[in-house]
Amino acid sequence: MMRGWGRGGRVGRIINLLLATRYFSPCPIPHAQCPIPNYHKLLFMKQKLTQGNVGSTLVKLTIPMVWGVLAIIAFNLVDTYFVGQLGTKPLAAMSFTFPVVMTLGSLSMGLGVGASSVISRAIGEGDRQRVKKFTTNSLTLAVTAVLIFALAGFLTIDPLFTALGASADVLPLVRDYMQIWYVGMVFLVVPMVGNSAIRASGNTLTPSLIMIFAAAINIALDPLLILGIGGFPRLELQGAAIATVVSRGTTLIAALVVLHFKEKMLYLKLPTIEDTLWCWRDILYVGLPAAGSSMINPISIGVITSLLAGFGAEAVAAFGVASRIESFALIAVVALSSSIAPFVGQNWGAKKYARVAKALQLSFLFSLFWGLMAAGVLAATAPSLIAFFNPNPDIVAIASQYLWIVPISYAGAGIILIASSAFNALGKPIPSVVMTVTRMFVLYIPLAYFGGRLYGVNGIFAAACISNFIVGIGAYVWNQRTCSGRNAENNENAEIVRS
Repeated sequence: MMRGWGRGGRVGRIINLLLATRYFSPCPIPHAQCPIPNYHKLLFMKQKLTQGNVGSTLVKLTIPMVWGVLAIIAFNLVDTYFVGQLGTKPLAAMSFTFPVVMTLGSLSMGLGVGASSVISRAIGEGDRQRVKKFTTNSLTLAVTAVLIFALAGFLTIDPLFTALGASADVLPLVRDYMQIWYVGMVFLVVPMVGNSAIRASGNTLTPSLIMIFAAAINIALDPLLILGIGGFPRLELQGAAIATVVSRGTTLIAALVVLHFKEKMLYLKLPTIEDTLWCWRDILYVGLPAAGSSMINPISIGVITSLLAGFGAEAVAAFGVASRIESFALIAVVALSSSIAPFVGQNWGAKKYARVAKALQLSFLFSLFWGLMAAGVLAATAPSLIAFFNPNPDIVAIASQYLWIVPISYAGAGIILIASSAFNALGKPIPSVVMTVTRMFVLYIPLAYFGGRLYGVNGIFAAACISNFIVGIGAYVWNQRTCSGRNAENNENAEIVRS
């Protein structure tokens, strides 16, 4: 027998090691004695997304995300429904909180995007220590941000919401809601960052289950705490805030348990100041632009709403109903754009650029297919769908026009979402910012202004369609050039090595 091939030889020990661990179990051999170079590092990292069929991997990542996004939409609708039962003023008070909640939600999302970007690339590189440092410090960054913004928000409730237009009789209701919301803000922000870290590892099922569980708790608590059903005190808007904080508190516990015990991505000891600062720098390099891009959307929608207000309350109501239906129509594309980030990050970190290019190609094709299908379905069913939400014939007529015009560009909107997510995953946040600013401030708002003056509400809706088309094409070209350029560079380097 050849030397080294016996049970006690080097190759034999390697085979026994692989069989014993099944590649992913804890290694039974001390690190210093392990016969496979860097084996302990590879065992820990479990690069789930760098191997296997690209298409099936994306499907497995995306399907759980669809249910997670549905859960978020569901509990927001339920919140609005039960608060609406309290009357006009409580509903108006909750509406006043939306800009602040959405802005801070954008900050949370930005931190999550930054964390997912650096963590997924570190996993692709197989760097165990960097993964744990980035994950731990993403949570410390989230806690620090919460302390700063919650304190500032708590101290400025009255002047801020007065400036936003809350009247003297509505302001106390806003205060009732936001005081609890700010106190529980840590339960809202930190789990979002934690779930982003879990998704970066290639696990989208667990974060989705966490979101579904939290939504179920929120939905169950709403009638009890808002309306006082079942012997519970009737807390009204305070009850809505408490239900949200309690349900999100469960997501904080669940995310930390999964990160530590299942994914093993956390340090139990406090990181050093030096590690903390460079981790925060790398996370914020992607996170701050991502947060800024996310904040642009609600600001722009506010401007569009003000333009529509010139055509009457029915136009504003119709826009709200159509936008709600649109959020359901785009769920699959939104879920895919969230799923593509960990895939791109891990494979880019592992220098598997061909897999990144293939994933983006499939994602863009899916966006095209889904956009055309959604446009066809909405064109055929728009009036009946809108009447389900509000039977007012004026609202049905205006919202139907929206759903006949804007969905034509859903494919472009999907490509923008996917390309932005991919750029952020690559650690290149600027293209995403440029696309968002161009779409909203350069195209959508100016076109909506002139379109509204020339063609009424249909001109405003056409502006959304045109801006999605133009920026969608630009996003596709920019993304393809980035990936093809890196592929060409990689092939050239390979040729040099072979020669």
